[in-house]
Amino acid sequence: MSTTDPDALLGPADIRELAAALGVRPTKQRGQNFVIDANTVRRIVRTADVRPDDTAVEVGPGLGSLTLALLEAADRVTAIEIDDVLAAALPATVAARMPSRADRFALVHRDAMLVDELPGPPPTALVANLPYNVAVPVLLHMLATFPSIERTLVMVQAEVADRLAARPGNKVYGVPSVKANWYAEVKRAGSIGRNVFWPAPNVDSGLVSLVRRDPPKTTASRAEVFAAVDAAFAQRRKTLRAALAGWAGSAPAAEAALLAAGVSPQARGESLTVEEFAAIAEHRPAA
Repeated sequence: MSTTDPDALLGPADIRELAAALGVRPTKQRGQNFVIDANTVRRIVRTADVRPDDTAVEVGPGLGSLTLALLEAADRVTAIEIDDVLAAALPATVAARMPSRADRFALVHRDAMLVDELPGPPPTALVANLPYNVAVPVLLHMLATFPSIERTLVMVQAEVADRLAARPGNKVYGVPSVKANWYAEVKRAGSIGRNVFWPAPNVDSGLVSLVRRDPPKTTASRAEVFAAVDAAFAQRRKTLRAALAGWAGSAPAAEAALLAAGVSPQARGESLTVEEFAAIAEHRPAA
């Protein structure tokens, strides 16, 4: 599947030239930081374990740095881009730099949070450089909407990466950690320096790997489990008996649900696994 042209990928001069031609200035509002290093995007694709039979989906392709590296490795690539100018330009960039792969590329010009279907075969891999301000909701939306995605690798702000990959008991373990664990085995998969971006961000970036697994076995729905998670962390310093009082209808009702689930009412949300939250959700009192 791979192209043999070493110059197909975008370097720093290519990125600036493309941006200038399009009149693009990276905006803070959309968290745009373009990757300008070909070795970095190839490393991301390798770490993502993208395979020749994969249908890869990318969110926020920007000027196309990672898109081209994905096209080298995957069977086909679908990119989701919200920005009007970038979405209009990307197919031409792919056609110019990787003409032999252009028919394996599709563009969806839409907000990723509103995407509920994609052209072509179901996606099997999600690889993306996600803006920090929407990283978690976009990731969870894509995992929920496309159960065919087996492997995910996202580049996010280091702090967000730590949160996603945190284990119970860690001080940054919270709602993103639990919800990501519903879908996948989650782990940190490396760090990315600031100098591979234009403009260079004020924060470090991290890679997070998510390998799809079956959700916990439970009679509660995902929405019911996530409601318990949200309630527990809305007041994360409180014991679960207190934090879940509103969710259960009262503190005694919360205590009853916790005891039925085998969880101490004095525990806090940050100590629980997603399986324990699922057990609690099963025992929520009927409204």
